[in-house]
Amino acid sequence: VLFASQMESSAEEYAAFEEKVNRTVYFDNMSPQVTESVIRTALDQFAIVRSVKFIPNYMGPSSLPQCALVELDSSKKVKEVIAMIKQYPFMMSGMPRPVRAHPAVMEMFDDRPIKPNRKIKCCWLEETDPYFEVATELKFLTRKHSAEITKMHELLLKEEEKLATQQAETLKVHYKKFRMIEGIMTDKTAHTLARKYNLAVADE
Repeated sequence: VLFASQMESSAEEYAAFEEKVNRTVYFDNMSPQVTESVIRTALDQFAIVRSVKFIPNYMGPSSLPQCALVELDSSKKVKEVIAMIKQYPFMMSGMPRPVRAHPAVMEMFDDRPIKPNRKIKCCWLEETDPYFEVATELKFLTRKHSAEITKMHELLLKEEEKLATQQAETLKVHYKKFRMIEGIMTDKTAHTLARKYNLAVADE
């Protein structure tokens, strides 16, 4: 049997950490181009951002959506920001990827203190141990979930690329329309047609 011992945190330290968690929003589905300054600028209109911590992605390419823990000035602001993002599509860096927001939980923090009076016990399992089969199944499920997440990210990226292409085509169509309108206003074609059909056309 192997025992793992760590420094226990005080009750005050743990309580302070719990308050920090309650003030923190977990953002995911963000563009890889999003930086700390982008997040601060985007949320500055809703709350005071105390800190931003990106969660590293060790499982896939850098093009995958990234996540971040954003600490605000109060737990009330956390609820307001989450409600706003759920109600309206909220995008950062002009990407077609709507940002998602959820309340943070303790397990998301890699620097979380250990709960006072908590004991951690580890042990090696032999193949003859009755729990060995359970541990093997959990290991298999972990690998399966990792493969499913990778596939889901691939599908998500394809959908976003398709959406980005559609948005680019829509912008081109609108641009052509505005250029056409600007052209007929500049060469007085609109005024000529207005006089012919007895219509009023504003100069501006």
